[in-house]
Amino acid sequence: MIASDSVFHIGDKVVYPNHGVGIIEQISSRTTGPTVERFYLLKIKASSLKVMIPCHNVNNVGLRKVVRNVEVQKILDYLTTAAVVASTDWKDRFKENSERMRTGSLLDVAAVLKGLVVLSQQKSLSFREKKMLERARYLLVSELAMSRNCDEPQVEDLLSEALSKAKLPFPSAEMFEA
Repeated sequence: MIASDSVFHIGDKVVYPNHGVGIIEQISSRTTGPTVERFYLLKIKASSLKVMIPCHNVNNVGLRKVVRNVEVQKILDYLTTAAVVASTDWKDRFKENSERMRTGSLLDVAAVLKGLVVLSQQKSLSFREKKMLERARYLLVSELAMSRNCDEPQVEDLLSEALSKAKLPFPSAEMFEA
């Protein structure tokens, strides 16, 4: 899933793990002493945050292209059918989920979302787990909307339908408002 030797171009839609979807706005070079370093300038969609990522560091940070339809179907299938296995100790569970969120894999993000939705059916989520569920929801919806070139409410309906087949509710955005 991580872009090994892939090269990005200006205008490419990419994902910066745990930050979300962005667009490569510029490719530039900087000279530091005898070395010339190339950078991607990435604009994160949600926050308009601009991030410079050294080209040689793309694999380390997990920068990758937005998922394709084949992967979208795998995510929907996972949400519909796969069983959820989560640690009962909240510290272990939080650590596992944090690691999944950092991988950059949208399937891992979907696993976090589904696991926390299942848990929320059994008991109230802690503040940190609620924030993680909100983040997983955002990352999933925003990337799938960009991948499918559609509006976020359409993706929310798609995800809601997939989770309903597993008898789970899709968390609404209002759930996270204070």
